Amino acid sequence: MSAQSWKRTLLIIDDDRVFCDAVRDYFSDESVDVVAAHTVADGRAVFTGRRVDVVLLDQKLPDGEGHSLCTAILEYNDETKIIFATAFPSFEHAVKALKAGAHDYLSKPFELEELGLAVRQALRMIELERYEQLQNYERSKAVDEAVIIGGKGLSEALRLVELAATTDSPVLITGETGTGKTLAAKAIHYRRGAAQAPFVSINCAALPETLIEAELFGYEKGAFTGAVASKRGLIEMAEGGTIFLDEIGEMPLHTQAKLLGILEDRQVRRLGGVSSRPVSVRIIAATGVNMDETLGRAFRKDLYYRLSVIRIHLPPLRERREDVPLLCDHLVRQLTSSRVVSLDASEYAVLARYDWPGNVRELKNLLERAVLLQKGEQLRPSELLGDGAARSHVISSRSDSGGETIDTLADLEQRHIRFALGQRSGNLSQTARALDISLSTLKRKLKQMD
Repeated sequence: MSAQSWKRTLLIIDDDRVFCDAVRDYFSDESVDVVAAHTVADGRAVFTGRRVDVVLLDQKLPDGEGHSLCTAILEYNDETKIIFATAFPSFEHAVKALKAGAHDYLSKPFELEELGLAVRQALRMIELERYEQLQNYERSKAVDEAVIIGGKGLSEALRLVELAATTDSPVLITGETGTGKTLAAKAIHYRRGAAQAPFVSINCAALPETLIEAELFGYEKGAFTGAVASKRGLIEMAEGGTIFLDEIGEMPLHTQAKLLGILEDRQVRRLGGVSSRPVSVRIIAATGVNMDETLGRAFRKDLYYRLSVIRIHLPPLRERREDVPLLCDHLVRQLTSSRVVSLDASEYAVLARYDWPGNVRELKNLLERAVLLQKGEQLRPSELLGDGAARSHVISSRSDSGGETIDTLADLEQRHIRFALGQRSGNLSQTARALDISLSTLKRKLKQMD
């Protein structure tokens, strides 16, 4: 894309041609394309034929008054900012211009620097408004998507989500990778009616120990090498809303102590700071680790008890197979907008028998692949499971009734991990991505396999 296509457009509607040329020269070194029109009719032809960001509009024109154009300009593009210019300033004229939708009002004569400042402020306002619109869209989308789909197997978790939404108490969400812990955290946040409040998420396993503290708590200028300016931490950024600490079982012990202090005192101190700042933030944490095995060693007991005021466990998909058809229908609707597709009843049966080691995330990825790769109205996602997965969906436990001995789920998982490691030449990071699990989860499973 050429640089020209990124330029903003300033339309000058003024019968003073010398003034128009001076404005064009003034903006020649900036990313503003200046277009001049000298009558109401010429100005109308410009803004109806192209996108205009800012209009510098004279009050007196040969074929009419500038006020009459304001409404017409905004009908074509309500984002356009109109700067009214007049050689006959008065309070009545200013009020009339603002009522007509003008963004700013300048009295002639004015310096070009004053005009330049007004145009830059108008362009900045356009950017801020677009950012706000995008944020509102993202929030609305997040609210719509924060829906947990499930039946009897999720009834207790859904009850606790509803309970958590009525309080400010800390919440600990547990469950295997892919069960929807982030979705549950968002459901709690948005069901509180906090759509306009921030929801800030951080994966504690994704950051090295040297960075997680600075990201969470912020730092003051000079706190460490490279801290050239003060920075707010994510906890401060979540003021009035929720901070979601995913994979909290991977948080370093010294950081856990600081987090406990925030839960107790409702104050945060930046790295290198000498004073604490009050914060009002809801903390929701999640982990796929069996906390009973790490308490007192890798995780502080006092922090665990403080976080688990409300504890929500999300069962794996293999323990609620009856939810698979409901999830398929919901996810397919999310993944397809204009295309009409569905699954045959036989597909539901096959997918419900599969053990889903990656849980709902794996199911969503499979359906997304089917939507992209398969044509027609009928999806057949089971065809994309692969031979190994297709065999595994009929294997559930060892037979104790004298029949054929079959593998347990743990045996299958270990073989699949070893196979994935071999395919990725032993690279742990690539293997974790291929298995759609965190690196910390893969390392934990490998330790259990030793």
